[in-house]
Amino acid sequence: MARIISIVNQKGGVGKTTTAINLGAYLAELGKFVLIVDLDPQANATAGIGIDHRSLNQGVYEALLGQVNIRDIVQLTAHEGLRVAPATTALAGLNIELVSLERREFKLRDCLLEIRNDYDFILIDCPPTLGLITLNGLVAGDEILIPVQAEYFALEGLGQLLETVQLVKERIRPEVDVLGAVLTMYDGRTKLSEDVLQELYKYFPNNIFRSVIPRNVRLAEAPSFGRTIAHFDPGSKGARAYERLAREVLQRDSSVYPINVV
Repeated sequence: MARIISIVNQKGGVGKTTTAINLGAYLAELGKFVLIVDLDPQANATAGIGIDHRSLNQGVYEALLGQVNIRDIVQLTAHEGLRVAPATTALAGLNIELVSLERREFKLRDCLLEIRNDYDFILIDCPPTLGLITLNGLVAGDEILIPVQAEYFALEGLGQLLETVQLVKERIRPEVDVLGAVLTMYDGRTKLSEDVLQELYKYFPNNIFRSVIPRNVRLAEAPSFGRTIAHFDPGSKGARAYERLAREVLQRDSSVYPINVV
C-alpha cells in the first residue's frame, strides 16, 4: 500500500508545489512508483510537471465529486514511475460544492482507497488555505510534510496549522501524523535563515528534516519549462537537496514523532 503524504502549509509561496513535484521525481528516480495529486486550483503542480491543464476535460474535481474514477484522470509524465492526478480550473469552486455533501472531508480519501495499492507513494499538493479542499488533503494523508520558507513571516500561522492537524487527528483520522518540516529557500549567508531554522525547533523539536532546500535560481526556473529539477538541471544545488530529501523520506517513519502545538 502507498504511503500517502500530504504536503501542506496554508501560507502561499513556501515551496509546497516545488517540493511535491521534485520530491516525487526523486522518489521515482530511486525506483518508487509515485502519484502526485494536484489539489490546488492554480494547477501549478500539473503545469510544473509538463501537463497543460487548460487542455484537460477532467481532473481531480470530477473525481472528488464521483463523476469519474480517479484512475481515468491520471496522466503520465516524462519521468518513468511518476504520474499525476491533475487539477483544472474547475477545482476553484469545489470548496463551496463540498459544503452540502455527506462525508465531505473524506472525498479524497475515498478516491485514493481505490488506487492505493497501485503506488508506493502518493503525494498530495494542497492549496494555500485551510478550507475544505485542504481538509480533504489532511484527512487523506497518513503523514503530513510541512515546507517552511526561511523567512520570518513564514512562521506566522504555523501554530494554527498544527492545531488543525491535531483536530483532524483527534476527531477524524487518529492515524495521521506529522512526518516533518522541511526548510525551503534557505540562504546560509543570512542570519535570518539561521534564526528561522532555530525557531522551527519550537514547533518541531524532533522532526525537522536534515535536508534543507536552498534558494536556487534553477529550481525557480524549472517549472516554467514544465520540467522537474531532476531533468532540468540534475547537477544543481536544488537537485541535490531534493535527492537527499527523497532518501530521507524513505528512511523516516512518522509514527515516532508527536505533533507539538505551541
